[in-house]
Amino acid sequence: MKTEAKPMLDPKFAWCQVPKAEAPKRSATERVGDFLEIYSFLDEDTARQQAMRCIQCPEPTCVEGCPLNNRIPEWMALTAEGRFMEAAQVLQATSCMEEVFSRLCAHPCEARCILEARGEAVAINAIERFLNDYAHARGLTDVALPPLTGFKAAVMNAGPCGLSCAFDLARHGHAITVFDHRPEIGGLLAHGIPAFKMEADVLRLRIEMLEKLGVQFRLGAKPGLAPSLKELRASFDAVFFGAAVGQVKTLEVPGADLRGVHQGLAFIMQKNLGAAIEGARIEVKGRRVVVLGGGDVAMDCLRTALRGGARDVLCLYRRDAAHLPANQFEYENAREEGARFDFRASPVALLGDEQGRVAGVRCVRNALASPEPDGRPRPVPEPGTEFVVPADVVLVALGFVSMPFPTDGDLAEVPLTASGLVVVDENLMTPLPGVFAGGTLVRGAGAFLDAVRDARKAARAIDHYLLGRMKRLVAA
Repeated sequence: MKTEAKPMLDPKFAWCQVPKAEAPKRSATERVGDFLEIYSFLDEDTARQQAMRCIQCPEPTCVEGCPLNNRIPEWMALTAEGRFMEAAQVLQATSCMEEVFSRLCAHPCEARCILEARGEAVAINAIERFLNDYAHARGLTDVALPPLTGFKAAVMNAGPCGLSCAFDLARHGHAITVFDHRPEIGGLLAHGIPAFKMEADVLRLRIEMLEKLGVQFRLGAKPGLAPSLKELRASFDAVFFGAAVGQVKTLEVPGADLRGVHQGLAFIMQKNLGAAIEGARIEVKGRRVVVLGGGDVAMDCLRTALRGGARDVLCLYRRDAAHLPANQFEYENAREEGARFDFRASPVALLGDEQGRVAGVRCVRNALASPEPDGRPRPVPEPGTEFVVPADVVLVALGFVSMPFPTDGDLAEVPLTASGLVVVDENLMTPLPGVFAGGTLVRGAGAFLDAVRDARKAARAIDHYLLGRMKRLVAA
C-alpha cells in the first residue's frame, strides 16, 4: 500500500501555511529545579520553514525595529535556502557578540514584523539563535587575524558596551587594551545575568574570540591606581569610555534600611558569584520573598528566588500587566514557574519586627491616570486602599539611573552636560581629540542594546579617526 506523499511547501505562501514556531522550551516543573538555560534550538528543517515565512518586505520594518539594524531579510532568505553558514556570516557582520545578545534581546524586530498584525510574526529570534549555534559548532569562532595597523586604542569598560567596541576595533587590525576595575571580564554579563537565561560558557566563548584577536585585558585596578587620562592619551592613539547599564535605583520609603531588604541585582550577583555582595548573604529558602518592580531584573529575581527554594514569591508592580516594562516572554516564564503578581500596588513603607528584620510591605492601590511622557499611564494612589503584604525578604528591582562619569583626577577635563552626561559630537567623540564615549554615559539609562549600538558606532568612528591620522602621517 502506497503512502501519500506530503505536499511540497510553496515558499510564497509559507507565511500563512506555516504556524510560527518558537525555540523549544523546557517545562516549568523541570526548569525550576536547576539553573540551566530553558530554551534549546530549532532543528534545521524547522529553521528553514520558519525562515520561509519571511515575506521579504521592500521596506523591512524589522530592520528598523532592531537596535543594531541587523540585515534580517538577507539572512532569512539564506536560511530558507539551507545556506546556514552564509546566513550566520551576514548576521555576524552587523551583530557582534550575537550569541550573547540573542539570548538577552527583547526582540523588538518581531514587534515590528508586518506579520505581527496576524499575531504570528516571523520567529526572528529563534532563527537567530539557531544560526549562532549552528555556525559556532562549525568553527565560526575561528576568527582570522587581520593585518595590524600599528594603532593602539584603550577601551575603558569590560562590559557589553566596551567588549562590543573592542571586538569591532580588533577586527579592523588595531591593538586593543580593555581596562576595568572589576576582576572579571563581562561586567553584568558575567555576574548580573542568571544562568537560566545565559550560561557562563556563552560569554567565555566570546572572551576567547577577543583574546584570539589579540585583545588584552587589564582588570581589577584599585581606585586611584587606574591610568590617568593623560597617561591613556600618551600611551594610546584613541580612548573609548562606555557603559551599557546605569546605577540601580534605591527605594525611598520608611523601613528601607531594615534587615532583609536588598537590591535585587545584588541577589542575582550573589547567586552567580557564590559570595555575598552587600555584606550579608541573602537567604530565601523557605521564606516569603517580595520583589518590588516590574522590569527584567525583577523577573530574574522572582525566578532565581523560586529556584532558591522560597516558600512564596510575589511581585508588586505599580501599573497593570499591560504596562509591565519586562519583556512579555520573561513575564510569562516567571508566571509559569510559580511567581505571583499583584498589580497597581506601590510600597509606601516596609514594616519590621522587634529584631529589626523586615516583616511586611505596606502598599497602596493605584488608579491609572493620563499617560506620562513615555506613554504609560501615571499611577495615582487611591485613598483608603492601603494593605499589607507579609514578607521575610524584600528585593528591590526598580530599574536604573544614569551612570555618572568619573570626575576624579584629570578625568574632570572631559566636558559634561548640566545633567552630567558626556558631551560628544555626531561621531561620539568628545571635545578632546581621540577621546570617545557612548552608552549610558552619553544618553542616560536605557536599553543595553542602545549602548551596544553606540559602541559599534564609536568603533567605526575611531577606525576612521585612526586611518585619517595614518593618511596625514603618510602625506607628511
